[in-house]
Amino acid sequence: MIIRDKNNSLSLLFAWSGTILPKVLGALLCVVLISTLLLYFSQQHLIHFPQVPAIGFTIFGVILSIFLSFRNNASYERWWEGRKLWGALIAHSRHISRDSQVLDAPARRVLMYRVMLFSHLLRDRLRREHQDFSSYIDHVNLNQDEFQALPSHLNAAQLVLEEIQADLVHQLKNGNISDIVYQGLTQHIVQLGNIQAGCDRIASTPLPFAYSVLLHRAVYVFCLILPFSLSQSLGLWTPLLVAMIAYLVLGLDALSAELEEPFGRQDNDLALDSIVRLVEREMRTALGDAIPAAITAQRNNLT
Repeated sequence: MIIRDKNNSLSLLFAWSGTILPKVLGALLCVVLISTLLLYFSQQHLIHFPQVPAIGFTIFGVILSIFLSFRNNASYERWWEGRKLWGALIAHSRHISRDSQVLDAPARRVLMYRVMLFSHLLRDRLRREHQDFSSYIDHVNLNQDEFQALPSHLNAAQLVLEEIQADLVHQLKNGNISDIVYQGLTQHIVQLGNIQAGCDRIASTPLPFAYSVLLHRAVYVFCLILPFSLSQSLGLWTPLLVAMIAYLVLGLDALSAELEEPFGRQDNDLALDSIVRLVEREMRTALGDAIPAAITAQRNNLT
């Protein structure tokens, strides 16, 4: 996720890192090159290219803008829903930290470290990667084989929630907690499961492929015919204005594709590493343990 000072207009105007421009620069240069060559040939009367009818180009542009807007809204909704789900994970980790104070100290420690481990494993599941979590082995009450098997488990995050639930049932049966306390803590565990289900739904259900391909092709066709439609009426301004219009259309298409998958490591994806570290820092603070350093943005990018 890009973290920048948005109050500096000059800095925003000339920003490069984290913007969509590097991703569309190649296509943009091709469109500008076509516009420049078309303008040169027309000015030198070497080749005459027929102008695209204005009415057809206008209808095409209107339809394309509607579909681009729809896709952009759908992609942003997926990004924002993902952020709300991880915000809910932060909230429920704080609820667990407060409500678990009725447990004895060892049981509370295991519960909270398992919640930290759950957030770690959920992030790895969504990003399809395996980061090191060996520091949890002495705190989550799992034997060596169970702990080492987590990266290869079909659903390691769910397994951790099952272990948490099993411990709460054990505490209830032994009379260490009342049924009211059990219900309260269980509700938080249920919500963590719902958060994982919501994230899995976003990660495993992209926008329909045929729709994305259709729109992507339409964007490039529009940019290809753009110089042929505007060259005769714009004259020397053709390359500049074509570049501006193409940047807008290509940029929206590329940005929508990036926001569609909010859990990855692209510039505008969610900062899951930072969120997981925040959960860990807050829960370790509540336990009185050493606090790891907060993750900071590197080149304005917070992972």
